[in-house]
Amino acid sequence: MKAYNPLEKRNLAESVVNELLEVPISPLEALSSFEGAGVYVIYYTGDFELYSHYKNDIENGVFDKPIYVGKASPKGSRKGGDFDAAPGQALYNRLKKHLASLRYANNLDSHDFYFRYLVVDDIWVPLGEALLISKYRPIWNVTIEGFGINAPGNGREAQKRSQWDTLHPGRPYAANLAPAILSQEQILANLAETDKSTQENDLET
Repeated sequence: MKAYNPLEKRNLAESVVNELLEVPISPLEALSSFEGAGVYVIYYTGDFELYSHYKNDIENGVFDKPIYVGKASPKGSRKGGDFDAAPGQALYNRLKKHLASLRYANNLDSHDFYFRYLVVDDIWVPLGEALLISKYRPIWNVTIEGFGINAPGNGREAQKRSQWDTLHPGRPYAANLAPAILSQEQILANLAETDKSTQENDLET
């Protein structure tokens, strides 16, 4: 048997994930200002038909199907900025952008979304996010991409509309972008294939 190494990359990531999953759930609409960088998960509890397999049981308090996983690192960290720079409100600002996106979407209700987050030292942020995505395969990370993107800057007007914006129109900047590479029908077909795989995996386990 291989000796347990608490400093192995996966074990370090699991310690972050386990701590995050102990954090109480909160409605995303109840988001309030806080300091720090870290990782988070967002859960769906509504009745949008396409997401019936990913709906969490709010009545019994069972939240085990994240629809999206994300992270927020201190500003400038990707470009090798100040090693000890304060994170500011990086995580709060990220969640606030997500809340705005959900409020814009014309076929989703932002009150149907819940979240939990964990403020951690920025060195552990990518590890925690990577393991969460690997563990849960959230559909807004791996099947319907684009929820977490930012509005395109100058010179990027030719950017294609995301899959997420194709299914959930409403974000002002997305309406001015070229249509997505995949049609809505193709996106729905990919989602159906994902649903089928999810159900097969559930039966096997």
